[in-house]
Amino acid sequence: MSKADVIVTNAVVRTMDPEQPRATAFAVAGGRIVLVGSVDEVRAIADPDTEIVDLAGAAVIPGLVDVHNHHLMAGETDLYQLTFSPSATFDEVVEAVRVYSAGLEPDAWVIGEAFGSVLIDDFSRGSARQRLDEAAGGRPVALTDDSHHNRFASTRALELAGITADTPDPDQGHIVRDPGTGEPTGLLLESATIALTEAVDAGLQRTPERYRGASRRALEILHSYGITAFQDAAATVEIMGALRDLDEADELHAWVSSCMLSSGFLFANTPFGDELVARGEEFRTTHHRPDFVKVALDGVPPTYTGAFLTPYLETPEHGHGHCGVTTMEPAELEAWLLRTAARGLGAKIHCTGDASVRVALDAIETVRAAGHLEPKYHIAHGQFVHPEDRPRFASLDVAADISPYLWFPGVITDAIAGVRPSEEASRLQPNRDLLDLGVLVAGGSDWPVSESPNPWEGIQGLVTRADPLGRHSGTLWIEQAVTLEEALEIFTVNGAKAMGMDDVTGSLSVGKSADFVVLNQDPFAVPAERIVETHAVETWFAGRRVYAHS
Repeated sequence: MSKADVIVTNAVVRTMDPEQPRATAFAVAGGRIVLVGSVDEVRAIADPDTEIVDLAGAAVIPGLVDVHNHHLMAGETDLYQLTFSPSATFDEVVEAVRVYSAGLEPDAWVIGEAFGSVLIDDFSRGSARQRLDEAAGGRPVALTDDSHHNRFASTRALELAGITADTPDPDQGHIVRDPGTGEPTGLLLESATIALTEAVDAGLQRTPERYRGASRRALEILHSYGITAFQDAAATVEIMGALRDLDEADELHAWVSSCMLSSGFLFANTPFGDELVARGEEFRTTHHRPDFVKVALDGVPPTYTGAFLTPYLETPEHGHGHCGVTTMEPAELEAWLLRTAARGLGAKIHCTGDASVRVALDAIETVRAAGHLEPKYHIAHGQFVHPEDRPRFASLDVAADISPYLWFPGVITDAIAGVRPSEEASRLQPNRDLLDLGVLVAGGSDWPVSESPNPWEGIQGLVTRADPLGRHSGTLWIEQAVTLEEALEIFTVNGAKAMGMDDVTGSLSVGKSADFVVLNQDPFAVPAERIVETHAVETWFAGRRVYAHS
């Protein structure tokens, strides 16, 4: 038995390992777990140089896993941008822009997020642009909505983006226009945001140092929530370059999986598709695995761009029978998945409507039938899954990547209820059904689409189907609630399995990386409504303390 570098003792340890689910101590050597057991068993391998961490009965769990975030984007937001809550009113957004702009140079960009989807109508009016022009003092303004699929541009920002009344709608995008004048109102949907993103990039100093700084800041935030493994769900050359550079400098204290972009949908100035995939191995390091591609197969329901099997509610603009469309034809998606599977790459497929889920599953079925059994596949979000398609997740070995932060009662669910039939809108995220069918369900924050990557918000939401922060009343399809044990699995071992990283993390098992969290309370010992009060006192990665609560 190896002598221990660190011994954690007198703890209430939930290992998430079914072979040994509970323990009171464990030992670490060389950054790995070497023994899990009783206090006496573990202390027996200590020597005079062993660090003894006596937790006096505190709860310990494996490092938490976030299977879906946009970490560098979130780091940039925290360091460099104006932020406001998705629950902010339009007037509150305008005032936030006014206050933020007051300290800027006359031609500086005002970059901010995230206005709620329920404000889409407010931002569709020409008067919105006039008010924000005045609030910003004529500066270029670019604001992002809570889905991160849509943006708003002020008059100066539209000018810099080259968007005028004569600019045609791009493929898979829409420039919202004043019905009387035809002038852009400033609201840009889906791929119409790319021109604005290009203008923003041209006006900012996007250096490798800036990217590394944003990635480093995101890691600090993730560690503060006990997260030691995550998947960046839309990785670019710049994002993967930052991760590689940090790991080579011994600053990447997390297991990271990257999903390489399959298309330029919503993204500007970056290689994508086959060009990006061909470069993936440039960025592989000890802790960074570029093992997935990302497909945004549809948009989002509040802007009628999610793809559904049945029509949206009728509106003057969209008429009767509008169901939305996928961003790829089925044959194109099949070809892409077959091509990337041949390289050993899995895929995360963004699907917000039940039609896109079906198209994705059909394509994956083709890939499996062709003999590609090893690549990992995720259906991301999947708020709406037709009952006939739910068993297919298990039979095709597809993980359900869920973001419970986004669907308990709140702004986004209210926005969905405004565009989909009420009976359907009240039936979001069939988690209980999926688990009972044997589906691998893994939890992700989609941060910064969610305001915070705090896993305990998602865990409590899974258990109670209610807003864990008490901002909105009621529950959402309470029959789909899961147990706390299941919710913790969703944010630990299940996430590791979904990313293909359960060989190194996800449970406190001998041989795995010593990634663990010391908690302020045992979440199993408090009422369900207090689970969200759980937080990290210490976060450890590979046997090193990387965060301590002050």
